[in-house]
Amino acid sequence: MEEVGELARHVSRTYGEQTYKANENPSGLSEELADVLFVLLCLANQTGTDLSEAILNSLEKKTSRDRERHKSINK
Repeated sequence: MEEVGELARHVSRTYGEQTYKANENPSGLSEELADVLFVLLCLANQTGTDLSEAILNSLEKKTSRDRERHKSINK
């Protein structure tokens, strides 16, 4: 959770209304993304979760569920 919080802080400062403090590294976003991915992979390994299968199932679900979702947005 700590790594996700650090990532959220970078996203808020880069794309949101917060600003970086003098001692913070604005280029640290990619490092935080990598940290979250590493922890996620470790958790999947420890719990026996097949992430390949899980992502395919997730993409299938979202593709089916959201197929028409953005077509109705007025431009």
